[in-house]
Amino acid sequence: MARDDGYELLDSGAGRKLERFGRVVLARPAAQAVWRPALPEAEWAKADASFDREEGNRWQGRGRLPDHWTIDVDGTRFHLSATDFGHLGIFPEQRAQWAWLRKELAASPGARVLNLFAYSGGSSLACARAGAAVTHLDASRGMVDWAAENAKLNGLSTIRWIVDDAHAFLRREARRGRRYEGVVLDPPSFGRGSNGATYVIERDLVETLALVRAVLSETPRFVLLSAHTPGCGPQVLGNALGQALEGLGGAIGTGEMLLEGAPGVLPLPSGDYARWTAR
Repeated sequence: MARDDGYELLDSGAGRKLERFGRVVLARPAAQAVWRPALPEAEWAKADASFDREEGNRWQGRGRLPDHWTIDVDGTRFHLSATDFGHLGIFPEQRAQWAWLRKELAASPGARVLNLFAYSGGSSLACARAGAAVTHLDASRGMVDWAAENAKLNGLSTIRWIVDDAHAFLRREARRGRRYEGVVLDPPSFGRGSNGATYVIERDLVETLALVRAVLSETPRFVLLSAHTPGCGPQVLGNALGQALEGLGGAIGTGEMLLEGAPGVLPLPSGDYARWTAR
């Protein structure tokens, strides 16, 4: 019987991934999984539902899924639902980043943190759990409402919620003199802001990072940049972040974000990150 809580990668291969979200098991696309699956197809067939991009971005078996369900990941609760895009309201490859954020902020309660392109709030929740004063921004009202619901699930009531275009907001914050000790951002490959402007990471990332630097406080602690865009690997993100923060000292670390399961299950790369820290 599946466990009530948690996330687990069960298998991957042949362009797919098999994952457990609490009691719900799903098969979804994973183009980077070019190896062969370890589990037999009969095990994959037991999934509660599957999402297929080759068949017009459709769920198979969606009717077998609950409308909503809740899981606990490392002490944080998330409200999940199957969306038309195959997402669920959580990116579990960010788990290591959430743990890193909590550790970075443990000694700095009250630090001001800005989370841009913040989706359903995993990083916002991690920072708020560590005592940070969090501003959460996303261009989608629905995503901000979803994140606020997650915060309520976790008894976190002090997050500042913003629905806005990231660049427009950053420019206003710079003019107002509002500053942050930490910034988290996960820019989309392509997105559309609340004002209708488009965002293309290859075109706009340099400007985004320049605006991020403009809102850093005189004593910044960190900037965490992640991306899920092919071609924006660890070195690319590290180079861009290093240039943007040139002269601040500190250090930059880079790496892959991974979906992981039990021992013996092949880790699945699912995006990349670059992290600047002041020390």
